[in-house]
Order: sequence, then structure tokens, then C-alpha cells
Amino acid sequence: MSVNRTTTARGFSLIELVIVVVIIGIIAAIAIPRMSRGAAAAGDSALTANLAGLRNAIDLFYTEHGNTWPKVATFTAQLTTFTDDAGTANATKDTTYIYGPYIRSIPTLPVGAKKGKNGVDADGSGANTGWVYTETTGAIKANCADAEVDARGVKYNTY
Repeated sequence: MSVNRTTTARGFSLIELVIVVVIIGIIAAIAIPRMSRGAAAAGDSALTANLAGLRNAIDLFYTEHGNTWPKVATFTAQLTTFTDDAGTANATKDTTYIYGPYIRSIPTLPVGAKKGKNGVDADGSGANTGWVYTETTGAIKANCADAEVDARGVKYNTY
């Protein structure tokens, strides 16, 4: 008695493989734009946080120095080192230089064409200027052009 044994090959058909590739492509098409929007939103959040830190430091300086805003020319030194009643900066604390520092360092601009710059000036014209500061009002904003906007269309320089 002879038994006829046939073996069948097991595996995936070409149609099954194509369907899997199409499904992976659909998932990627959905996920990639969402991830890129998340990266843009991270820059927006960083800008908001940096401005909040700078504004808090400026306000504290103003309060401790008899309602006097930091000066543009000495902005970084006045906020990152110790100061006296007149706002004169000094690297070390002593009985005269009792105020500050208000912020560890000036943060870099996280968005726009000047991204990575941390300089501060009054008109935004400096090569390293990331922040535009008005010493008569204590206002600070991002050194971004009007055309530079977030995902919602809000200008970065109005944050």
C-alpha cells in the first residue's frame, strides 16, 4: 500500500504582503504630520516659557530697584549678576551688591530666523539679537519678523 504524500508550502501571498505595506503606509501618513506639528508646538511653548522667565526677572529687578527698569546697555549683567540699589552690576555678592541675580542666563530664541540667538537690544538690529527690549516700559519680545508666525497664525513677536 502506497501513501501519496503531498507537501504544501506555507507562507504569505503577494497580495497579503501588499496589503500589509499599504496599511503601514497609511499609518505613516497619519503619524508623520502629527509628529512634525508636535515639534513646532514645542518651539512655541519654549518661546512662551522663555518670555515668562525674562519678564519675571525684569519685574523683580524693577521692584527691588525702586521702580527702575534694567538698562538696555547693561541688561544681561543687571539680570545675571548681583546689583546694588542703583543697578550697578557686580560678579560677587557683598554688603553693597545685595540684589539678584534674577536669571541664570539669557535664554536663546527658540523659533524664527534668529533661532539660537540670545542677545538683547532696543531695536533688534544686532547680529546676535534674539530679544528686543524697551527700557522705558520693561517690555521684551522675540526678535522675529512679522511674517514669522506659529501654527495658529499668531506672530511670534506678539507673544
